[in-house]
Amino acid sequence: MASDSADQLHYKEIHEVAALLASGGSSSTEVTQAMLDRIDDIDSTVGSYVHVAHEEALAAARRSDERRAAGRALGPLDGVPIAIKDIYDKRGWPTRAGMASRAGMIATSNATVVDRLESAGAVVLGKVHTTEGVYTEHTAPFRAPLNPWDPSRWVGVSSSGSGASTAAGLCFAALGSDTGGSIRMPSAANGVTGLKPTWGRVSRAGVVELAATLDHVGPMCRSARDAALVLGIIAGADDRDPTASRKAVPDLTVREPKSLHGKRIGVDPRWAYEGVSTDVEKAHREAVAHLDDLGAEIVEVVLPDPTVAIDDWFGVCAAQTARAHGESFLANRDSYGPALRELIERGRDMPAIEYDRLLQRRWDFKGRMEAAIAPVDTVLIPALSFIAPPVEKMIRMDDETTAGVHRFTVPFTLSQLPTITFPAGYTTTPAGRRFPVALQMVGPAFAERNLIDVVDTFQRTTKWNRIHPEI
Repeated sequence: MASDSADQLHYKEIHEVAALLASGGSSSTEVTQAMLDRIDDIDSTVGSYVHVAHEEALAAARRSDERRAAGRALGPLDGVPIAIKDIYDKRGWPTRAGMASRAGMIATSNATVVDRLESAGAVVLGKVHTTEGVYTEHTAPFRAPLNPWDPSRWVGVSSSGSGASTAAGLCFAALGSDTGGSIRMPSAANGVTGLKPTWGRVSRAGVVELAATLDHVGPMCRSARDAALVLGIIAGADDRDPTASRKAVPDLTVREPKSLHGKRIGVDPRWAYEGVSTDVEKAHREAVAHLDDLGAEIVEVVLPDPTVAIDDWFGVCAAQTARAHGESFLANRDSYGPALRELIERGRDMPAIEYDRLLQRRWDFKGRMEAAIAPVDTVLIPALSFIAPPVEKMIRMDDETTAGVHRFTVPFTLSQLPTITFPAGYTTTPAGRRFPVALQMVGPAFAERNLIDVVDTFQRTTKWNRIHPEI
């Protein structure tokens, strides 16, 4: 079952909660307590949270109410309860990153993005589950969350807790991260809107690293409008992370456009329709027709073949992950699960000349992708080749499944370009459950504004992001 109504408090969008708080219709303390009660009631089933900070969250909510009563509200996120993936340092909390070897590691400072969220008044409810070392597997003593649409279906990879908690109404937004698809895959699987910014748009300081030049920090929300709110707070230069871009962050406030006149949206028929499921092709074609009705100019583009790039991603990720784990891997090797251990060992064994070849092919692919996208504002592609598969199919993926889940994701972490993933339709699973079908918009570097405008207009004129699981 699923609900088309967003009237329930826990399924409201951030901007709706902000309006409720601003009008005095509710207080942050009341909203936070309601969210904590819902976590207590249903997260034992969903399993998205690894740490819930009841008292700290309520204390932050009371401070927000005091600011608002004094006329000193900090902005639209002030008093809104959110969650963070368990790779972000939060002072006094453990940062385990799904790894048994990190037991007892307590953060002594905040990640930059956590500081920025708290400075904006956000109420951090707790931390949500991730895969081991931010890679592909959930390993003991941690567990994978269940997909709130259908618990027999895959919930996505490392931002699985962020996707499940947002979809299930257990927070109003969550921070995720994306190295090979970990914002986009869980967003697609859980029917939420996930924004992977340009690499460098958001600081990585205080964030557990998987592969430095592939890691992207971004929000997972219920709409592009909400993702814009969160990105506008966390983005920007940071002295703690010299790789964070010093480009000015534009005003990302949505403009409520009535049409898409003047927007050029690219479509590559080969990327969009070859080798994808009937559900995905249908959603894509219907979205193209709707965007055309909204006034966008649909332009055929030719994106570079991603086949070699997909294989190269694994090599680049392996080498950078091996460096990130360093001597810790040697000291704790037996505690690592098979997928992460194999990745690190591949990286440790890689000759420097092979790694250099990978990097040269990577930068070549990046340049060709940037050139292909340059003539348009955004490009519409699927998020996955198919809807989220059954869980058992994802435990050890076969070659076809591996290609299907990475085909539309790793090319845009390799090229470091921004994307936004969003629900664009629903299908019915063999179990008779309604299930989301997702698409993805890709844009030129630092063109998050375009992505937000296009998807926000799409979402204002369709219902897909306002359908929620009933749990």
